[in-house]
Amino acid sequence: MKAKKNWHAHHTETLNFSQRLADKVANGMGSWNFIIIQSILVVLWMSLNIVGFVSHWDTYPFILLNLLFSTQAAYAAPIIMMSQNRQSARDRVQAEADYQTNLDAKLEIEELTKKLNSIEIDKLDKIIRMLDEMKNNKN
Repeated sequence: MKAKKNWHAHHTETLNFSQRLADKVANGMGSWNFIIIQSILVVLWMSLNIVGFVSHWDTYPFILLNLLFSTQAAYAAPIIMMSQNRQSARDRVQAEADYQTNLDAKLEIEELTKKLNSIEIDKLDKIIRMLDEMKNNKN
């Protein structure tokens, strides 16, 4: 039997290549691995340019490094925004699915309540009939 897809699996299948890539880039840039690797590269860049055994390709105040950071930020910001917009869309879909589940559960609970009330009324009717029969038998 094939399992029914949940909202998340359905949503993931609808993403195209660029959307998946944007999500992966945003996830990568929002990780400690990225921060640690970038910090190591910055320290290495600055150290090599300060010590400069071979040559100083980017002397203090590290204008090329600033240009690289600006370029990275210029690309990262819209990619992260695209990913956040998709997260908002996923959240809306999840909220709608949760609402529908709650609505279905409410309707089912109402049906069960009606059925229990009906059973309760039937039991009370039987008890009343039994009491009436006992009363009639005594007379």
